[in-house]
Amino acid sequence: LALALALPCVALENGLARTPPMGWMSWERFRCNVDCQTDPRNCISEQLFFEMADRMAEDGWRELGYEYINIDDCWSARQRDAAGQLVPDPKRFPSGIKALADYVHARGLKLGIYGDLGIFTCGGYPGTMLEHVKQDAQTFAAWGVDMLKLDGCYSSAEEQAKGYPEMARALNATGRPIVYSCSWPAYQGGLPPKVNYTILAEICNLWRNYDDIQDSWDSVLSIMDWFFTNQDVLQPAAGPGHWNDPDMLIIGNFGLSYEQSRSQMALWTVMAAPLLMSTDLRTISPGAKEILQNRLMIQINQDPLGIQGRRIVKEKSHIEVFLRPLSQAASALVFFSRRTDMPFRYTTSLAKLHFPEDAVYEVQDVYVGKIIGALKTADNFSVIINPSGVVMWYLRPMALPVQPWHVVRQQAPG
Repeated sequence: LALALALPCVALENGLARTPPMGWMSWERFRCNVDCQTDPRNCISEQLFFEMADRMAEDGWRELGYEYINIDDCWSARQRDAAGQLVPDPKRFPSGIKALADYVHARGLKLGIYGDLGIFTCGGYPGTMLEHVKQDAQTFAAWGVDMLKLDGCYSSAEEQAKGYPEMARALNATGRPIVYSCSWPAYQGGLPPKVNYTILAEICNLWRNYDDIQDSWDSVLSIMDWFFTNQDVLQPAAGPGHWNDPDMLIIGNFGLSYEQSRSQMALWTVMAAPLLMSTDLRTISPGAKEILQNRLMIQINQDPLGIQGRRIVKEKSHIEVFLRPLSQAASALVFFSRRTDMPFRYTTSLAKLHFPEDAVYEVQDVYVGKIIGALKTADNFSVIINPSGVVMWYLRPMALPVQPWHVVRQQAPG
């Protein structure tokens, strides 16, 4: 906190989000449903967030690292109050946001909220114009908010260039630790020269680069394709305190099969992505819960080195391989099948995947849990990958060559 106050203009130095944030967010599953008369159980109201906080505290999520309960759009009243302050909708949030934050904090969790740098939010609620930036930051801090997602609907590129850094300064000036999620690059196409990721990493803890996720496999694939096609630009931008955000996990909803759900979890983990679920935790299936609560998967996602993984192989057979270097010379491999016909037997070796010569690894299957002992770099092996599915491995070195893995990684071809 002292560091944040000493350096009010550098949001990255707030010491937050040293690993990708984990939690739950309302948007993809519950959208802007404000009809609490007809649909009280699923509308955007304090009751929804009270109930999700209970589920996260009582159903094992919190202990695994899922700690943020994030309110998205459509929480506020249609107008600011007489003092120009944002206020929650009095019918849907009668207790107020501070009471909700207190409830969440009492359960060992943290509260996130949504704002929008513009005249209106994307859902048509009051936005944060430049003259309101400091006031809104102070309001969120006074309420006990722990994360802010700042969207960019109804604002110009010039307003965004001023407003996003200004909000970083304003949040730090409050003295409250607030993780800052920016949508800025998504509104500028996500790529240089319009987006400067060096500057962005000094302003925001995480940022949306690309389109909103929808509840479909096509949406997951389109996001994944954009991220890995542009990995040379995106991968160096990520690290402790500053993350690329490919958007929410939709596991447990309606659009993904079991195999596709496992694939999204594995691919988001190899990307060092924030793990922000958007599903109904009151009714989630055991299968979806098992995927989201996989301990080894979460350990890999939360690896302290914070290196974002890359796609290293793209085969004509529609098999792709992804690699994420981890701490203690470990690594994660994901074998992904785009095929839609039948399970595919894929044969390769660690040598072909640019692992160091003469190394030996203990391999653990992340989903199955099975351990393969003493796999040498030169050994051929086969994995059977289901259509739209993955096989994910966690590799721990049993014996390494003289040259350390991180040096080899830097020399390996893209």
